[in-house]
Amino acid sequence: MSKYLVTGGAGYVGSVVAAHLLEAGHTVTVLDDLSTGFAEGVPAGAEFVEGRIQEAGRVLDGSYDGVLHFAAHSQVGESVTDPDKYWRNNVGGTIELLAAMRESGVRKLVFSSTAATYGEPVRTPITETDPTEPTSPYGASKLAVDHMIGGECRAHGLAAASLRYFNVAGAYRSREGTVLGERHDPESHLIPIVLQVAQGRRESVSVFGEDYPTPDGTCVRDYIHVADLAEAHLLALDAATGGEHLVCNLGNGNGFSVREVIDTVRKVTGHPVPEVTAPRRGGDPAVLVASAERARERLGWQPSRSGLAGIVEDAWQFAQVAHQEQGAARR
Repeated sequence: MSKYLVTGGAGYVGSVVAAHLLEAGHTVTVLDDLSTGFAEGVPAGAEFVEGRIQEAGRVLDGSYDGVLHFAAHSQVGESVTDPDKYWRNNVGGTIELLAAMRESGVRKLVFSSTAATYGEPVRTPITETDPTEPTSPYGASKLAVDHMIGGECRAHGLAAASLRYFNVAGAYRSREGTVLGERHDPESHLIPIVLQVAQGRRESVSVFGEDYPTPDGTCVRDYIHVADLAEAHLLALDAATGGEHLVCNLGNGNGFSVREVIDTVRKVTGHPVPEVTAPRRGGDPAVLVASAERARERLGWQPSRSGLAGIVEDAWQFAQVAHQEQGAARR
């Protein structure tokens, strides 16, 4: 078995990947500054080091077999109003991480990239060879890191994979019984927002535009279960080859509209979900769906939890647990 550093491992995706690594028998150290992550999200059995990505050098040494890198600011809107924050952390932090990996001799990296690197798609489904023209500093910062990693592979023989996620959702129950899910503050993802409406924590959900060229007029997005996503990271560790930078999209290849998501939440929870129609948001493409053929071919990866109802059911279970925990903390 191997030893891995998981940066940002107290966040949503990082914590689920850390849990999968532990369950596969690996040794895991989580490095997270808790600026957006939560200490309770660090899986039992992982060593936790509180610190910024720029401090990876004080953790890494020759005993590590690789790094899985999730530490990043990820709010698209915030990146527009405060781009410097994103360049300093997402790009500057990764520069420090790559230097620490070179100095310690750690030669394998899996990077949490994003579909935001593509910007407005020229076609769907999106493939890895399509143009990358990000429309936000967040997407641009992730694309810059992809380029940095490619250079590191060519110059120094790093074995690396960048995994470009589409819409990650759902929750995962670890072998210890802990349910790991989304805890973003503020919440910006559709499924958790709609679940908060079902819980009575929000009055309604805003539907931004209902005149798109889609079957019901609302935006269509590709949703992938977080556990399927985590499994792809472990496969990427095995597939990474020295000197090569492998870039793979991760998605189901199927899209669900905003209204389909809202209707599914109503069915799963049994609660009303009032909705309010709002104007389109600038930069929202009508359809974002991934081609994951390369991930299937190179990683041997096939998502097994592709149903929207199952994704929502898992997310609903976590939302109830998290809400109860918040209530208990206030008492």
